[in-house]
Amino acid sequence: MTAPAPAIDRPGPPEAQPGEKPLKVVPARHPWRWAATAVTLVLVAMAGNALVTNPAWDWHFVGQYLFYETVLRSVGVTLRLTVLGIVLGFLLGTVIALMRLSASPLLTTVAWGYVWLFRSVPLILQLLFWFNLALLYDQISFGIPFGPSFFAVGTMDLIGPMTAATLGLALHQAAYAAEIVRSGFLSVDQGQLEAAAALGIPRGRQVRRILLPQAMRSIVPNAGNEIIGMVKGTSVVYIMAIPELFYQVQVIYARNGRVIALLLVAAIWYLLLTTVLSIVQYHVERHYARGAVRTLPPTPLQRVRRFAGNVAAARRQRRAGREQFAADLAGER
Repeated sequence: MTAPAPAIDRPGPPEAQPGEKPLKVVPARHPWRWAATAVTLVLVAMAGNALVTNPAWDWHFVGQYLFYETVLRSVGVTLRLTVLGIVLGFLLGTVIALMRLSASPLLTTVAWGYVWLFRSVPLILQLLFWFNLALLYDQISFGIPFGPSFFAVGTMDLIGPMTAATLGLALHQAAYAAEIVRSGFLSVDQGQLEAAAALGIPRGRQVRRILLPQAMRSIVPNAGNEIIGMVKGTSVVYIMAIPELFYQVQVIYARNGRVIALLLVAAIWYLLLTTVLSIVQYHVERHYARGAVRTLPPTPLQRVRRFAGNVAAARRQRRAGREQFAADLAGER
């Protein structure tokens, strides 16, 4: 056995000699930090004052139309398009990502071509293409490939404005989702899968227990950005006269002329929707961080509670100090 290493004496703070005053510890000063904080507070106060005091913002009409019936229906349409575009987009994107990771040259080439095409063409052009698909094909036939068709359906009847918008958003989103999922899979060390295969762990269990929990830590932040982007990206379908949020506020302010007020209504709803999604994203990221950190970071609510507890404890300490001082003063008298 080897002898234990001798303890190392670390020098501590110098002690005051008899007759000398103890050293005074002066905290470091940060004048530029305080200056930047003061400038930021002034700018925030100026922005808030401009929003509140300027009558041109028409806050009265903002409150009047914020929960207007047609506006609420348009918010529902926006949410429906977001959910359909994201769910279908990530389902198709996962398939394309697996094709990109395949050993088959054909599957890899087709998947790469799909990503290249749909990331290169602007979303608004894709939406217009699907909306005007009937100009290319007046009907869509179902049957044996390169053989006889069993029945045909008119393109205008099969692909309406809502269907065209869903197709455009989902196919466009799938190209980005494929790269997000592929990057998540590639972020996992392949040695772990090789070790799991050497231990005889089935492939399905490897994916569920080893690959996905680690890949999700890389997928979730990027996927959250795409979901939030999709909420705002649905405003592009206004060109198809679909009554989503942005199109509906345009219709209303074209009638009453309250342009700024209605634009603020749309902005507030977009802020609310993206804020809720950001909170959900934070908690999902925190869930998948359990395997990477020993102690999970506190949530904003826990931080507020901790801050409130510290403030209350400081108040109790000050109160106890005042009471003790009063008691000592009374005893001296």
